[in-house]
Amino acid sequence: MRVHFIQHVSFENPGSLLQWAKNVGHQIHITRVFNDEPFPTAEEYDMLIIMGGPMGVYQEKKFKWMTAEKFCIEQAIQANKKVVGICLGSQLIAAVLGAGVYAHVQQEIGWWPIYSSYSHPLAQLLPQPFHGFHWHGDTFDLPANAVSLFHSDAFTQQGFIYQNHVLALQFHPEIEMHLLLQMLQHGKHELTNAPFVQTEHMIIKQTEKYLPQQMPFLTRLLDGFLQHAD
Repeated sequence: MRVHFIQHVSFENPGSLLQWAKNVGHQIHITRVFNDEPFPTAEEYDMLIIMGGPMGVYQEKKFKWMTAEKFCIEQAIQANKKVVGICLGSQLIAAVLGAGVYAHVQQEIGWWPIYSSYSHPLAQLLPQPFHGFHWHGDTFDLPANAVSLFHSDAFTQQGFIYQNHVLALQFHPEIEMHLLLQMLQHGKHELTNAPFVQTEHMIIKQTEKYLPQQMPFLTRLLDGFLQHAD
């Protein structure tokens, strides 16, 4: 399978998603938006994975590439490709599907619990209990005909599936230590005193406890997603 990643900023790379793709022998290609690389056409891949970033989907005037990326995602969905979005990627998918994307009243940064929202087979793959890594302030409405999979105490929408071939995840199951440290380095200014924002010390301390859960869950989720995709 040809897997194509869209990476928006240098410090939010695909993390353990790369290891997953390598483990199962997928071909890997990456569009690095921060290097002005062109977006792929739908004929160039079988699976499109859209990564995170600090920008908002409503900032098209500031980030000129965003209109082209939304068109790329729209073409992938229309072509019935397998599409996965992480954080900003999930918000871009929601926007392309016509849902509202906007700033939440809370920021959610650090290791916070995630719960299953619906009796979909993918939702049942979530370990109980499960703590995911979060770094977001925007949220989205559930797109029409999409099924909510996960939620947290602060955010109603943590993930959804659409027509069995589009998966959107607000949290970061691809997190690994190097990626986490990069995100901390570039986002320390966001670690404010807020109800769902942890300190840098607390994030690093809890990483040792919760990081081992991430790759096994991500592997089960993606394998299950590919099996259920049409």
